[in-house]
Amino acid sequence: MRPLGDWLARCPLVAILRGIRPEEAVAVGEALVAEGLVLLEVPLNSPEPLESIRRLAARFGEAEALVGAGTVTRAEEVAAVARAGGRLMVTPHADPALVRAAKAAGLIAVPGFLTPGEAFAQLHAGADALKLFPAEAASPAVLRALLAVLPKGTPVLPVGGIGAESLAAWRAAGAAGFGIGSALYRPGDPPARVAERARILRAALGSA
Repeated sequence: MRPLGDWLARCPLVAILRGIRPEEAVAVGEALVAEGLVLLEVPLNSPEPLESIRRLAARFGEAEALVGAGTVTRAEEVAAVARAGGRLMVTPHADPALVRAAKAAGLIAVPGFLTPGEAFAQLHAGADALKLFPAEAASPAVLRALLAVLPKGTPVLPVGGIGAESLAAWRAAGAAGFGIGSALYRPGDPPARVAERARILRAALGSA
């Protein structure tokens, strides 16, 4: 499986499709991939999330997009995501057991953290990257300080309240990528609107 770093090099924006329904997942996914956003996360508190993941994974395979689940909180959910074809697991919190479960299932693991202790625990469990969450409770200065003590090259992705106007400051502080939720997709948004927001974010990223 292609490592996370390769996907982030293509585009470091993770599309968080919270609230998406299976019948709209493929059309929205196609709009995002057409704009270069190739990391697609379906939070498990969405309607029928595993079916959305299954459809997206079937549509894009292993080469076009990295599809997976967010808001994973239990080990049995990791197994269900893998069965649906997901290859990415994102958690809202720091749980080394979930990281180990994801790696055992062959998934890329991006657990949430907020403190240095949580960050190191996730890395020791085998995390591929770290999700700084909620980013609203931190700052680019906090990220810069964290990166000074984390192992060199650790990818950290701020998530929570990230929009086009804040990308530059976080990027300058060393963010390897970003999880983008409501600034990109809101339940019921048509693909064209999602694509327009994706273009705005890509332009802001280019300026950063």
